[in-house]
Amino acid sequence: MRLVAIEEHMLPQMVKEAWSAAQPPHDPVSAFADGGDNAPRLADLGKGRLALMDEQGVDVQVLSLTTPGLHNLAPGLAVDMARRVNDLIAETCSRYPNRFQGFAALPTPDPHMAPEELERAVLQLGLKGALLCGRTRERHLDHPALRPMLFKAVELGVPLFIHPQTPLAAVREANYSGISEQADLALSAFGLGWHYEAGLQWVRLAAAGVFDELPSLQIILGHWGEVVLFYLERMSPVFERTLRLNRTLSDYARNNLYLTGSGMWSEAYLLRCLEIVGPDRLLFSTDFPYQYRPGGAARRFLIDAPLNEHAKRGFAHGNWERLTGQGA
Repeated sequence: MRLVAIEEHMLPQMVKEAWSAAQPPHDPVSAFADGGDNAPRLADLGKGRLALMDEQGVDVQVLSLTTPGLHNLAPGLAVDMARRVNDLIAETCSRYPNRFQGFAALPTPDPHMAPEELERAVLQLGLKGALLCGRTRERHLDHPALRPMLFKAVELGVPLFIHPQTPLAAVREANYSGISEQADLALSAFGLGWHYEAGLQWVRLAAAGVFDELPSLQIILGHWGEVVLFYLERMSPVFERTLRLNRTLSDYARNNLYLTGSGMWSEAYLLRCLEIVGPDRLLFSTDFPYQYRPGGAARRFLIDAPLNEHAKRGFAHGNWERLTGQGA
């Protein structure tokens, strides 16, 4: 069964240098999360990556720039980096057309250029949508300045993947400090804070009426819904009592949201997400290279998944292909 993994990261040296040269605050997590074995794996867009894909049993990776993307760069530099990163992803897809697809990186610090770059990436380069790292400094995805980017995604018929990034320094200080330097940073990032950050962006889009304004907008959340989906029963009645929205939060989940596991091989989470969004909105991912483990765990999770044959094929590749117009 063909296996397409949709949250698979890359990080070229030019972006690392742009991060280092940018005005603070800098993301404190990338210094160690993108080091060690991850550094060469993020940079490799050729034989080394393909070998690890084969070892995992993954046929296709959908490449994306890792967090925090271009969100913390100055507008002009973000635009330049977006074009260069997207050209690199497209060139990689052209060299290995049966093994790679791509998500665009968008220059969200320049909200006027972000929709233009999305259009170029999709129509000229053949990329399948965009991966966004939630907010752009203090500006959340529901901010009016970013609405043209969301409109452009709808116009082009492509999904937007909301990926985690590290919370603002003030949030880390208020909520994730006081234990130890190492524990504070881990708790604010991949321990918990990352995931609330990403999940909150989807909740804010719903609360702000974006899905009423753009009923065909399709969002992808990783890590089985970034925590917030597991509190849907609590949030839904609160939304219904306090917000004047056209539909319920559960309806938005079943009509405007796709979920993927990001290499978290949990049958319990899979089944809960199946209950929330249904079998046609589950996508596969390994969160390469961060969740890479030897031994073929990716394909083994697919094989062992408690899904019927139709749902399993959708999970493996069919739902992604339908979402991106590549087949039934």
